[in-house]
Amino acid sequence: MADRVLVIGSGGREHALAWKLAQSPHVKQVFVAPGNAGTADNGKISNSAVLVSNHTIVTQFCKDHNIGLVLVGQEALLAAGIVDDLRAAGVRCFGPSAKAAQLASNTSFAKAFLDRHGIPTARWKAFTNPQEACSTDFPARVVRARGPAARKEVTIAASKEEACRAVQEIMQDRMFGEVVVIEELLQGEELSCLCFTDGVTVASMPPAQAHKRLLDGDQGPNTGGMGAYCPVPQV
Repeated sequence: MADRVLVIGSGGREHALAWKLAQSPHVKQVFVAPGNAGTADNGKISNSAVLVSNHTIVTQFCKDHNIGLVLVGQEALLAAGIVDDLRAAGVRCFGPSAKAAQLASNTSFAKAFLDRHGIPTARWKAFTNPQEACSTDFPARVVRARGPAARKEVTIAASKEEACRAVQEIMQDRMFGEVVVIEELLQGEELSCLCFTDGVTVASMPPAQAHKRLLDGDQGPNTGGMGAYCPVPQV
């Protein structure tokens, strides 16, 4: 393990990574960029103002501060190829390449991958035309914008009219992109089963369940996760 580690991101995921890394006797200092209030001046952990969107600046920061390992949690940066650029500059980095990150950042790419490899998934179709998107005949609809910045922009539509409104916001107003994915809504429990892997070994974390909808009783808009609990008693 490296003496100095840089964690890139600002959410609870990066906070948890930094907190756990700081517990290792092999780690002397953890920088989090940009970090949040919970990672500011917390023992071994401190925030950094390095401009993470500029991969050249991040590379120079790592060299100037003798960073031995970088962990990237922010999905938009993974999709933008920050891991590829850091590795090319000789900086050790844990995270998927830009090509691999498409499984999380590009909904239509991920769905096509699932179909191609025979992995069960809800019926779906990608559209570039809003009129065609509004004509889908799935009994219930999930409307997803495509792209890393829009990964959490999901509308669970109770009616065709509601689905069409979501399509208009995404496509005509170009709020989140020019491609929309319409999925069949699957009813039931939703779990997250996350793993760490170096490409050979897989270390699984316990399943977790997130609070997705804003209001009680699974009502209101999707939030991308207002919190989560673990372990999950259903499994």
